[in-house]
Amino acid sequence: MTDSRRFAIDIVRPHLPSNLRPVARVVKNFGVRDLRLVEPAAPADEEADRLSSGAQDVLAQAARYPSLAEAVEDFPAVVTTTSLRGRGRHRARDLSELRDLLAEVGGSSRIAFVFGPERSGLTEEELARSSARLNIATEPQFPTMNLSHAVAVVLAAALLARGPRARAKDASWAPAREVEGMMDHWDRALDAIGFYDTGHRARSLREWRGLVAGRPLTEREVAMLRGVANRILVSLRRKRND
Repeated sequence: MTDSRRFAIDIVRPHLPSNLRPVARVVKNFGVRDLRLVEPAAPADEEADRLSSGAQDVLAQAARYPSLAEAVEDFPAVVTTTSLRGRGRHRARDLSELRDLLAEVGGSSRIAFVFGPERSGLTEEELARSSARLNIATEPQFPTMNLSHAVAVVLAAALLARGPRARAKDASWAPAREVEGMMDHWDRALDAIGFYDTGHRARSLREWRGLVAGRPLTEREVAMLRGVANRILVSLRRKRND
């Protein structure tokens, strides 16, 4: 699989049809064919189609999904982008570390790069669903980038990052839907042991997710983590029945 065909670009809730046109052009510039839009997304209206200048096919083929979870469920590596803007506690990688991330997931595993809406960026819940966060270093006084510019920078860095450091043989990475299943198991286990008694369930689960799933996970790792959560639930049920 060529590098560009490994990548998907996921745009979450884009507000303006005019932003779809430059994004489609950038995607096609770098040979990526998989553009995904997470609803509610602006329609690709006549103006966006007219101004896409040769990338109309990318717009026409763009798939739409009702949620980010469904848009990335088949990807073993989900990379969200953030300007950081003081939000969140989890470390974000910068572009210089992208080569290491690509080497970690291997030469054929698919990767989804996720970009948030123009006005607000991704929510904390959406950022928490990533296996890695990526930050584009910009001036602190003006940190947010135009959507298509951000896509161009990330794709250029991803394609430049290819090299001999990629693994000779890919690991059996777990797709995002299996990671979500494992996290649901842990949510139930943490609730059963009273971990959420102090409140802030959503925030606590996000932070736990960052600890156990803040990187690509192999199928074996997901199975082991799920097994631990299941053992907790089974042990508690046995204790209640004694």
